[in-house]
Amino acid sequence: MLSDAQLTQYREDGYTVAHEFFSEPEVAAIQAEVERLKAEGCNVATLADGETPSGAAVNLQIIPLGPKSELLRTLPFSKKVRTVITQLIGDDVLLQLDQIFVKPPRHGSGTSWHQDNAYFGIPDPTQGVGMWVAVHDANVANGTMHVVPRSHREALTHTRDTGSDHHICCQIDETVHEVVPVEMKAGGALFFNYGVAHCTLANNTGKERAGMALHFLKGAYRDQVKIGMESLRPVIAGPNYSKGVEEWGVDLEGAWERKCALA
Repeated sequence: MLSDAQLTQYREDGYTVAHEFFSEPEVAAIQAEVERLKAEGCNVATLADGETPSGAAVNLQIIPLGPKSELLRTLPFSKKVRTVITQLIGDDVLLQLDQIFVKPPRHGSGTSWHQDNAYFGIPDPTQGVGMWVAVHDANVANGTMHVVPRSHREALTHTRDTGSDHHICCQIDETVHEVVPVEMKAGGALFFNYGVAHCTLANNTGKERAGMALHFLKGAYRDQVKIGMESLRPVIAGPNYSKGVEEWGVDLEGAWERKCALA
């Protein structure tokens, strides 16, 4: 569970960090699955025109995760994830999106500044939670996640990001906005609401770095979200929670813990 201090930071700044959220065996299992899934990823980086694939810069996106991975489809049903997400937005929650971005050594490109709600468009961005997991150690040198505290209080203007084949972006003035780099060891988790501006930077180190992002939505908004509801979206808490049976045909509660213990 998040502490009172973490919950206060989340309410005030729009984000909080849980270091060592996943154990060493869990991290090892995630890393092995990312390695296996890389072949299914797509480089979304372009030659600054939004269309032509880049041969130099690589921002490898793997999406969605549940249909591709028996292991990762169980992660949202883990006790620790369900506990924290319900702490942040209460009961009645579903998984909206799950994806991984892999930044290869020396030419891994970042993801530009944006607010998730510029994509999703729910009436209250604080009712959606992004959970960003450091698959490998994440630091400034390898382009870790950066956030702007309290930026959920303003709707920033977004335009097409020409460095990506489908992303949008906004402008952050670091002379005006406070920018916080979130450095974490592998297994750390950053939680932020849908209105918090964030980005990742280029990986300039000699080692690969990956981040896994899961987005959770208050169930009341499931019919109002603009994108991210095109495929199966499992309920993880609330009156419609079936432990995954309704969505996947099998009880997944506790499956994450069991699988990682055996990994």
